[in-house]
Amino acid sequence: MRAFFLAVFLVTAVAWSGAVLAVSHVYRLYVDGLACPFCAYGVEKNILALKGVEKLDIDMEGGFITVVMETGSVLKEETARRAVGDSGFTLRRFEAHK
Repeated sequence: MRAFFLAVFLVTAVAWSGAVLAVSHVYRLYVDGLACPFCAYGVEKNILALKGVEKLDIDMEGGFITVVMETGSVLKEETARRAVGDSGFTLRRFEAHK
């Protein structure tokens, strides 16, 4: 009986570890100057054009953009800074979340 529970535990642990490794990377980009939907559209367009971006959400009140990357893709701070800068804004802070 102990062997059975140990086997169930090990199978569950392996399954969960695989699921954890497949989690998408999430980033929060704090951007100065997000004041209107038109402004947000320019930044949105440039960030969505980056390789590996799955989706994003812009919070104009909070002044940040949440970027979700495809599984296995990462967003480098310099890449985010360039995309935001090309939109005419300044990346104030870059945070990686899991």
